[in-house]
Amino acid sequence: MELGTRAVHVVNEPLPHGSRPLSVPLVQSSAFAFESAAALADAMAGPDGSYVYSRRGNPTVRALEQTLAGLEGGAGAIAFASGMGAISGVLLALLRPGDRVVAQRCLYGGTHAVLADLAERYGIEVVRISGDDPAEFEAAAVHPATRLLLLETIANPTGQVPDLPGLLAAARALGVVGLVDNSLASPALCRPLEHGADIVVHSTTKYLSGHSDVLGGAAVFADDGLRRRIWPRTVELGACADPFAAWLTLRGIPTLPLRMREHCAGAAVLAERLAAHPRVSAVHYPWLAGHPSYERARAVLDGGGGLLSFELTGGREAGRDFIERVRVARLALSLGGVETLVTHPASTSHRELDGAALEAAGIAPGLVRMSVGIEDVEDLWADAEQALG
Repeated sequence: MELGTRAVHVVNEPLPHGSRPLSVPLVQSSAFAFESAAALADAMAGPDGSYVYSRRGNPTVRALEQTLAGLEGGAGAIAFASGMGAISGVLLALLRPGDRVVAQRCLYGGTHAVLADLAERYGIEVVRISGDDPAEFEAAAVHPATRLLLLETIANPTGQVPDLPGLLAAARALGVVGLVDNSLASPALCRPLEHGADIVVHSTTKYLSGHSDVLGGAAVFADDGLRRRIWPRTVELGACADPFAAWLTLRGIPTLPLRMREHCAGAAVLAERLAAHPRVSAVHYPWLAGHPSYERARAVLDGGGGLLSFELTGGREAGRDFIERVRVARLALSLGGVETLVTHPASTSHRELDGAALEAAGIAPGLVRMSVGIEDVEDLWADAEQALG
């Protein structure tokens, strides 16, 4: 079935008497009772047995995990309490002191922060690459301690699309785990496992849930053996998904393809118009002709996404003025909801980076990030025009 059909028909187990509820039931229970000690002990053996304690597994959470695995084309998934819980959980489970991580230079600020923390506390070596050239990765990865390649499908906030097929093929040839954050594309636009990724992570807070009302994260695995190896560590970490958050995410997923079409259409129109505005010096949107990743984005994405960023001629002051003047768009963090949000990355999502690191990541001091919602695009453009003054 096509992804739009699979998104509607989320995983939902039948009830004992044979009927099946149309909505996945919310099982808001922290623990589950057993008739015998032997049955309880058997249930404790792994991630897919009977439910014991909701940190180890829950019916609603498992429905989300199976649904996400189906959408991404994976063998299994682990749901987390947040996107950063998913990234941190996977990194802590995979890495050991002295390991080397090869990471795309432009990544989400929270990912930069956790990598910096691992480097400082555990001696994890982080080598940065552009993400454009497999040869650059191979040169950085030829080291016995290299364990992980870390990429984003669409980089936040520059819109860079790395060479997923080339980089992931190179990682697999060297025995390096390929981890891709697919939060900005969602399975509606890209499925990195199809390009050779071993693990795909999501902030399900974003497009998957899509309504700015839930925190969540997930990791989807190409190989179930890898999921089973990582699962015990995530249980120990305790960053498990809450059943109600999982239920809200499952409620949002059926409309994901519809919402993504609107996000992409609105963002494409705004990117074109902003690029022609005299007060805008640069627009970063992967499906905008002239973007450095344009050809690659057209090859690996089914749409340009709902996130764009742009630089104003007045620099930092002009950027901050713009985000305070908008009226339809909201000044707020996060992205992927039905409403349009604007923010200033240098002072918010990427505040952990100093000036040199911001420049290396391609984030100008006056860069404005816009997460385009599903409002009427003419209203959004009128709002942007008046904010530009």
